[in-house]
Amino acid sequence: MSRFGRVLTAMVTPMNEDGSVNFDVARQLAKYLQDHGNDGLVVAGTTGEAPVLTDDERLSLFAAVIEAVTIPVIAGSGTNDTAHSVHLTKEAAALGAAGTLGLCPYYNRPSQAGIEGHLRAMAAASDLPMMVYDIPVRTGRKISTSTLLRLFRDVANIVALKDAAGNPGETAALISSAPDGVEVYSGDDVMTLPLLASGIVGTVGVATHWTGDDHQQMFDLWDKGDTVGARLVNSRMLESFAFETGDDAPNPLPSKAMMRHLGIPVGQARLPMGDAPAFVDERAPQVWANLARWRDAFPLRPQP
Repeated sequence: MSRFGRVLTAMVTPMNEDGSVNFDVARQLAKYLQDHGNDGLVVAGTTGEAPVLTDDERLSLFAAVIEAVTIPVIAGSGTNDTAHSVHLTKEAAALGAAGTLGLCPYYNRPSQAGIEGHLRAMAAASDLPMMVYDIPVRTGRKISTSTLLRLFRDVANIVALKDAAGNPGETAALISSAPDGVEVYSGDDVMTLPLLASGIVGTVGVATHWTGDDHQQMFDLWDKGDTVGARLVNSRMLESFAFETGDDAPNPLPSKAMMRHLGIPVGQARLPMGDAPAFVDERAPQVWANLARWRDAFPLRPQP
């Protein structure tokens, strides 16, 4: 088993009707995810609306989720401000997080030297293991393979990568050259099965809010060498992957709609995301029902 587990969810942040964070529902959701196939949670990432949370909200969210579950909680302490990221990392460590998530500073578009300096400063702020998040579509910069390898080799507590760069060949090259103990996760649900062939250890997902057990089954089959079975399980989840984000309803709007459908009152998103269009809540029950029909044809692994 990898350090943080193989199925992690980038958890949505529940909101009340007035837009305030609902910490009670955050605890409820965290426990639900733990009970439905998740080995760990990432809190206050992009899916968790981190850019619109105050520091007090973010830190209180870390504390609430850490208290609620027994699985590892990775704190999204990265921002586009290095000093701010260092502060949040220190606070997350004091709260008992199992690790931190550090990303390329978004919007600033720094050089590779600037990206590297930012991530080194975050890692130096605590002894916690850090997962680097590479998602150039959101940050505006790709963290180069050479930068990542230098960080993995030089900084003892930079130990993992959440890869949402969309280049399985480059991921394979990175994994083949990385030091022992470095663990790479898929950061894009639709790329998880292709990236398994590159050597990833797991996923930090979005649709894993409701497909955690399906992902566990896919990984079990892959590990057994049943690639046909793994492809069938992946096919079962493709509709969920397509549903989780889109131009008219970006992530996390669909995931929040699905959680509402499943009886967890996570509310809507804050602006600039705002409320989900009506079609999202109408679509969620259909996606869930179709997933259930696929499961009937190829049942989930028995629960312990």
